[in-house]
Formats: sequence, C-alpha cells, structure tokens
Amino acid sequence: MAKARTKFVCSACGADHGQWFGRCPKCHEYGTLQEEVVNATSSGTNRRSLGAQKSGSARVKTGQPQAALTFSQIHQENQGRFPSGYGELDRVWGGHCPWGVILIGGDPGIGKSTLLLQVAFQLATRLPRILYVSAEESGQQIKLRATRLGITQTVNASDSNITEEKLPHDGNLFVLPETNLEDILRELEALQPQVAIIDSIQNLYFPALSSAPGSVSQVRECTGLLMQLAKRDHISLFIVGHVTKEGAIAGPKVLEHLVDTVLYFQGDRFVSHRLLRSVKNRFGATQEIGIFEMVQSGLQEVLNPSQLFLGSREEFMSGTAITVACEGTRPLVVELQALVSPTSYASPRRSTTGVDYNRLLQVLAVLEKRLGVPLSKLDAYLSVAGGLEVEEPAVDLAMAIALVASFRDRVVDPTMIILGEIGLGGQIRPVSQLEIRLKEAAKLGFKKAIVPKGQTGIESAGIKLIPVGKVFAAIAVALPANENATDQGNGSGTK
Repeated sequence: MAKARTKFVCSACGADHGQWFGRCPKCHEYGTLQEEVVNATSSGTNRRSLGAQKSGSARVKTGQPQAALTFSQIHQENQGRFPSGYGELDRVWGGHCPWGVILIGGDPGIGKSTLLLQVAFQLATRLPRILYVSAEESGQQIKLRATRLGITQTVNASDSNITEEKLPHDGNLFVLPETNLEDILRELEALQPQVAIIDSIQNLYFPALSSAPGSVSQVRECTGLLMQLAKRDHISLFIVGHVTKEGAIAGPKVLEHLVDTVLYFQGDRFVSHRLLRSVKNRFGATQEIGIFEMVQSGLQEVLNPSQLFLGSREEFMSGTAITVACEGTRPLVVELQALVSPTSYASPRRSTTGVDYNRLLQVLAVLEKRLGVPLSKLDAYLSVAGGLEVEEPAVDLAMAIALVASFRDRVVDPTMIILGEIGLGGQIRPVSQLEIRLKEAAKLGFKKAIVPKGQTGIESAGIKLIPVGKVFAAIAVALPANENATDQGNGSGTK
C-alpha cells in the first residue's frame, strides 16, 4: 500500500511546496499555503520526459509529422452563434459558441445563479438540451427559484389539489443536483447538452483526489476535466466561481488561463443594478459591460443605462458636471459630483467614490499649481452618481470643473457635457471614441460639449462643440465670470 505524504499548495499561484511557509516562495503572498494529503507514486511510474525513448522500440526519424496538422488539414465547422435571450449578456459574452468555456465570478448573493437560471431557460427555447448542474442547492430549492422567475408555475386547482403548469420548452431544461465530478461527467456524456452550467466549481470534488472540495488541486483538476469534455463534445460550458475578499476568483490563477472567457458580475448591496464585465474573451471583445437590475421577478436588462447613472436632474446643484465614459465600446453618460469645504483637521481630507483616488490628487495638484485655486487647505470629495466606477482619464476635465464649481458655488450649464484628459502642464489631451460619446449625449438632449482642441472635425450629432486647449479656458467656458456671457474659448487661454 502506497504511503501517504503531505504537501502544501499555494491557493494564489498553485505552486507545490514540501513544507509550510508563512509566505509563498513563488508568488510572495502571505498565508496562502494549504496542506493537502496525496498518495505517493510508485517507482514504476509511467511518466516520461520529453525525448525519452520507449523500452523495446526504436526511435523513428522520418521528417514527417505523426499527429500534427497544417491549417489546410484542420476541418473548420461553420457553426453560427445563438443569442442567449439577453442582449446585455450577448454584448459581453458574444453569444453561444460551441466548445466555449465561460467562467463567471461575483460576490455572494449578487445574482450569479439567478442570471444563469434565466439564461438556461431562454436558451432552452432555442436549443433542445440544456443541463443545469447545482452543487449548492437541492432540486426543490432550484424549483422554488424557477417558480419565482416564471420558469415553472404552480397552480392551485382546488383547496386540496395542487397542480403544476409546465411552461413551453420546459422539457428542454434538465437539472442535476450533484457534487461528484464523475457522476457529472457521465451525465454530460449521456445527455450531450448544447449548454451546461456548473454552479459552482468550488463545491465539486473528484474522488481520485484526497483533498477537500474547494482546494487548489480539486478546483484545478475539476476544471481541467470539464474543459476537456466540453472541447471534445462541443458543449458550451458556464462555470460559476466564488470570489475572495479581494474580489478575485478563488482558486489558482491558472483557472482563468484554462477557460475561454472570464466574466465578473459586480454590484452593490445598496443599489439594485448589477454590472457584468468581461476581462477575458477569446471569441469577442474585452472590457465590455452589461447592465442588469434586480427586481422581484429576477434580473432584467437596463436598456438605457445613461439615465440610470445621471441621477436626478430636476434640481441643478453647484459642484456637478456631466461627462461620457466609455466601457469598452459602450458610452455611458455619468454625473460627477464634487464637494469642497473648509477642513476641521490639520490635514485636509480627500475622498472618492467611483473614481481613482490618485487621479483626484493629480487633478487637485494641477488646479493648485497651474490655476492658483487654493484647494490644499480644503476638504475635497468626489463621487460618481449611480455607483458606477469610472477609471478612464477622459473624465479628468469634468472632475476639475466640478471641483472648481463647488469651490466657487457655481452651477455648470446642465445641457453641457465635458470631455478631456488633463496633462500635468494643464493642457487638455484628446480622448478616444469621441464620436460615439457625442451621439450618446445627443440622445439624452445635451446641446453643447467642451472637447479637446483638435478634435472638432468629426460628426457631432447636432451638438455644438467648444474646443479648448488649456484647463483655464475650459473653466472660463463652463463657469463664465458673467452669467450672461456667451460661450467662447478657442483653447488659447493661459493662466
């Protein structure tokens, strides 16, 4: 009988070590080594190094490939993509593609299982066999959730009888509550579904391994075996992954390298909308987002997200500015809110919500150095309405104008959008995808736009463009000294 031995596996990078360390020698993370018991392999192992010669056989050198193929020899199957039934998901995912493996991560209770169950039902209306594998809930729990989402209905026929009304295409959706990977693989091979959903990968276990479910070796082995079956039998595979307290998908980083697409389902427990982001996609664009809203009957798409992030526009307050941020190829009109007030402490406070903290410090430094706005002794708060996180530098100019507007207690023209990146010298740099930003603003009724100088020869969608070259010129246009002053600013203004 083989003697069991102990090894320590890093949950961050997946490296194996013979002894425990407080800090992983490979990825230098603290407290990530987990003890696992493995069976020692016998001396007669069949592992061979590259180029090793098999016993009893001669090495053949023919100059011809034995298994490799040229591109002309590879058979290309033209299989179209099927929509998922949700345009927001298709924008991020790209649509149903055979043999694609999609990994979805998100915080607990954010709606991952709800979204995938709704998607499974929508796909069941177009495809004959959909398999939903639940390793966290029983069949009764899934059915209760399906009833709430409208996938199945329970009808009270009388006081003593309860009947079930099956919705159309209900027979195309199969549910398997199981945690044993071998049973799941057998069901996949027998059913041959077009789409399979695994919820979640951290709860599966492979009996051949002695480690506990959710360990690095279990997650890596289960994902690898599922991926091999999906590629071989042309099954689109959705895998739900838990996330750590840092927001990354739990398990080794190699898990994200194995799959074709990595999606993150994000949101805040204090707001109803959810963001679906793509950080890796072998079959489509990355950095796209889809927006959903959690309602009583499940998740529904947000068709006009710009209105969601604009906030209330009934009363215009000082310290606000409107800009258009781009997430991938999607423009979103957002409202930046700034508050500048006298500080009560020796060191002024800086706080941000939805924007990069270091970006705020950089804009404050430029305003103090290049324009002489005395902000170093004042508290500064900056927030994005609606809870959206904006990271691109194209919102720098809107941040600066919102801060100055709060400092002067002035109101920016509510029909104006502000676009531009601020350099350290106070200059306004060009922004990408300006045309689609202007078109999105025109849909919501905006009439004017402050844009970087040199980006005026584009389709403006009926919006009056005001080019500026310096931060000083942009502030003079957005916050004129005379309220009745006409818009002007050719970018030549300096301090």
